[in-house]
Amino acid sequence: MIHISNLHKSYKMGDTSLHVLKGIDLQVQEGELVAIMGSSGSGKSTLLNILGMLDLADEGEYRLDDVLIKDLTETTAANYRNQFLGFVFQSFNLINYKNALENVALPLYYQGLGRKIRQQKAIEYLDKVGLKEWATHLPSELSGGEKQRVAIARALASEPKVLLADEPTGALDSKTSNEVMGLIQQINNEGKTILVVTHELDIAHMCKRIITLKDGVIVEDQKVEQVIAEVHV
Repeated sequence: MIHISNLHKSYKMGDTSLHVLKGIDLQVQEGELVAIMGSSGSGKSTLLNILGMLDLADEGEYRLDDVLIKDLTETTAANYRNQFLGFVFQSFNLINYKNALENVALPLYYQGLGRKIRQQKAIEYLDKVGLKEWATHLPSELSGGEKQRVAIARALASEPKVLLADEPTGALDSKTSNEVMGLIQQINNEGKTILVVTHELDIAHMCKRIITLKDGVIVEDQKVEQVIAEVHV
């Protein structure tokens, strides 16, 4: 599903250059649930941005579902993101003046689906995350965990190949984090490929594989005995 070979990325900082990724080799198969860990400055956010087609590598090859991701225009990158990827963020990134249903339906608008189909699919995915009854609620009327569930439903509604979750539990308490990871595990068990960027070891151990970055290189890539989280939907 994801094939990365000899990936390098540097950023100009005045007269100097900061080499952030230093030859990353990584393969993620369809249906995996992978945690990407590393301290601040390890390169995990840069790697996620490249995987999400929000940034481009300087060297190396990135293939997503056998499509070479290279030299993309912004329009092509946006189309690929809409086709291949779903995003879940720490800060939820919901639109405050739109209710849960409208937030989930939004990416379907960019796919060109009609209003009736958008609403049907949005309700379906809100039901999947246990929030069908909250469809007309604004984000301000939802708890942190409920907001993240809406964000997960929105990410899934466009039926992406890969779900990228950037610190999805970073703004949540321990109990709610456990419930959100339980939902992510459930979605993965249904066959979805998911990458979770986290700095929390207990969250990483709820995944099936942990990749650890340090100073721009992978220093450990291990299968783990997965901790099964609770999910209440």
